[in-house]
Amino acid sequence: MVGLRKERLEEFVKWANQHITGDEKSQAQVFLDRLFQGFGHKGLMEAGATLEERIKKEDSKGTAFADLVWKPYVLVEMKKRGEDLSKHYRQAFDYWVRLVPGRPQYVVLCNFDEFWVYDFNSQMDSPVDRVRIEDLPTRFGPLGFLFPTPERPVFGDDHEEVTRDAADKLATCFNKLA
Repeated sequence: MVGLRKERLEEFVKWANQHITGDEKSQAQVFLDRLFQGFGHKGLMEAGATLEERIKKEDSKGTAFADLVWKPYVLVEMKKRGEDLSKHYRQAFDYWVRLVPGRPQYVVLCNFDEFWVYDFNSQMDSPVDRVRIEDLPTRFGPLGFLFPTPERPVFGDDHEEVTRDAADKLATCFNKLA
């Protein structure tokens, strides 16, 4: 199973390197569809995801559009290649707050080169992980929720999990000393 996943994601990375220049307006949707295929779906629409999801703005004067919403799993906001994703945290957070009911658990910011994964239920100010597209075939764990049968993601910078793990180790050490 891991071999097939790696193979599909390698095909996605190869395809993206050959065909994607990183223009948000013209390439985000096809990029996201191929990403879903890389994770084993027939496509994002077949998975039940929505492109350009309408979101009412805070002041109720107008509508914003989230690039992809797949409830209850993920909101993906795309930016052009090379864009500093930290500048778009607030936009993604605002979209996430307004996606009720059935708000997605995870938020991903992507600039065609990397994925910044957020879990606002556990860590507000920084991504729980960052995955470069070329690393995706071997580091798909942070995006495990994208599989047809969503899996619990494995994050590299999950402060809550790191703290819990450290506390468990400290308790074990204390119990051995006692």
